[in-house]
Amino acid sequence: MAATPMLGDMRASEADEDTTSTADIETGRGTLLRASSVESVALGVGTLAFVAVGVVALFVFGGRHLTISGPGSIGEFAAVAGGVVALLAYGGGRWASWRVAWFGAARSGRSSRMGVAVEVFDTVAIAVAHAIVVLLLWAVLGFVLARSFQDAFVFSFPGALLVATAAAVSAYYVFLSAAKMNPLLLSTVLAVFLVLGALTSMITASDPHWWKENLSALGMTDDLSGMTFNLTVIVAGVLVTAIARYATGSSGPDDRTPSRGALRVRTALIVIGVLLTCVGLFPVNQFLLIHNTVATGMALVFCALVIGLRWLLPDLPRAFIALGWAFLAVIALVAVLFAIGDYNLTAVELVAAVLIFSWIIVFLRITTATTADAAARSLAR
Repeated sequence: MAATPMLGDMRASEADEDTTSTADIETGRGTLLRASSVESVALGVGTLAFVAVGVVALFVFGGRHLTISGPGSIGEFAAVAGGVVALLAYGGGRWASWRVAWFGAARSGRSSRMGVAVEVFDTVAIAVAHAIVVLLLWAVLGFVLARSFQDAFVFSFPGALLVATAAAVSAYYVFLSAAKMNPLLLSTVLAVFLVLGALTSMITASDPHWWKENLSALGMTDDLSGMTFNLTVIVAGVLVTAIARYATGSSGPDDRTPSRGALRVRTALIVIGVLLTCVGLFPVNQFLLIHNTVATGMALVFCALVIGLRWLLPDLPRAFIALGWAFLAVIALVAVLFAIGDYNLTAVELVAAVLIFSWIIVFLRITTATTADAAARSLAR
């Protein structure tokens, strides 16, 4: 008789395990269904971009023989069309992730007006960054191909197919980026954006010896190089302000309020982003005092943030705290080398810019991992 209750407990336990397994399987199937559905929608967006851009290209090209790069070329058309398509695709992807339930990221509850405004601001900033990345990518690719196929031309119909394909690929990947946007993906977008923008500005610089002056000399001209450099710096500053929120607390309505230290870190990052935007808005040749003031202020705020991070966010890994101090030491070292005449100003600015942005990107990834670990520990309790 004593064995009967035990047998009942065992059967109940087995039933619970079967129920849990079934629930896990259904959850997994739901995740796979959402993933495949998002991919299907992305393919549809890419197809729509292919048709729309292809039809427009046929009318614009008008049976002409086209150059690969330069004014009126397929490279220029692909760059502009890809940028426009990327802007629209990212906006559509974010809207779907907010509003469509089966996308897997639809919002629950109401957000405040300030929360909605901040979300829209971040979305616009990241969308512009995607558009510029796509535009520069196709422009640089056209530039390289033109150098590879000297004096070659392309017929209008295959040219239209090429630019339509470029638009379709751009729309597909940018839509997926919008649908799956998270802090880790945002850090990758920032890195690619900075590298591509800086290299494009350097490659197209009208003065091949710009590096003898300083890094800001790239933004002193009115040509493509100057426009690219200043626009890259401006959008990068706006992106840093978006990263400030991603790195110091999620935007969901059910998330807890960030700590006082996290809010101070967020404020410091926002200040860095605003000052960086001002660096691009005020070129050094036209606004010398303002340019130097905001650039110096940005460096000082960064140093203060790195030094105080140990007390502001004590849960961060010690390895990352040490990395920040190492970056400051390297920046101080190259500054000393500049003072004694071994390095020029461009080298100091380039090293400082690379280290500062690398620190911000790693900081975003580290805080994301730390937040995920804290959430896992709270669920395990």
